[in-house]
Amino acid sequence: MIRIVSIAALLCLLVLVLYLPSAHPPERFLAQIRTEHQAMEALWGETPALRILDRALGLQGAARESTPIPPTAGESAASGVDGAVAREMASVNQRLFGNNYFRAIDALMLLAAFRLSAMLEWLPWMAVFVVAVLIDGSISRTIKSREFRQHDPERFALFASLAVVCTCSTVVAAVVPFTLHPLILPAVPAAIAALMGRSLAHFHLRP
Repeated sequence: MIRIVSIAALLCLLVLVLYLPSAHPPERFLAQIRTEHQAMEALWGETPALRILDRALGLQGAARESTPIPPTAGESAASGVDGAVAREMASVNQRLFGNNYFRAIDALMLLAAFRLSAMLEWLPWMAVFVVAVLIDGSISRTIKSREFRQHDPERFALFASLAVVCTCSTVVAAVVPFTLHPLILPAVPAAIAALMGRSLAHFHLRP
C-alpha cells in the first residue's frame, strides 16, 4: 500500500511540476516571490526576510551549477573552441533553454528555493519538535512491546501513507504560484513529523 501511494503521489507531482511552467509565465512566479517576501518582512522583519531571500538565491545558484546545461558562446570561445562551432552551440543552447518554458522553470525553481529557505528559517524550532515526536513514537512502541500488545500494521501503513502524501503536498505547495501564509510553511513539516511519529509507534518488525 505504501509503495502504491508513493508511486502515485510522485507521478502526480512530476506531472504537476512539468505542467505549471507551461500554464504560467515567468513573471507570475517572480511576482509571487515579491508578494511573499513582503509577507516575510511583515512577519520576521527586514533583516530575516533579506536573509531568507539571500539563502534562496544561493540555493538556486547551487542548483544551476549542478545542472548539465551547455555553456554559452562566451564560455565556449574562452575555452578555445572554434568560433563557428561556438556560435552554433550558442544558437542551439538559446533555442533549447532560452524559450519561455525554461525561463518559467527557472522562476519556478527560484520560488521553490525561496519557500524552502523560509522553512529553513524555522529549523531550530522545528528540529526540537521533530525529535520530540519521534522519541514519543519510539517510546510508545517500546511500551506496547513490554505490555505484549500487538502492533497495528494497518495503522502503520495508514500513517506512513499519509506522511508520503503530505510530503508530496509540501513539494507541490512549494511550487504553486499562489500566496501561502508564512505560518503554513512550518505547519506542514510539523504534520509530517507527527505522522511519522505515529507510524513509528505502530511499526512491527518481523523477526
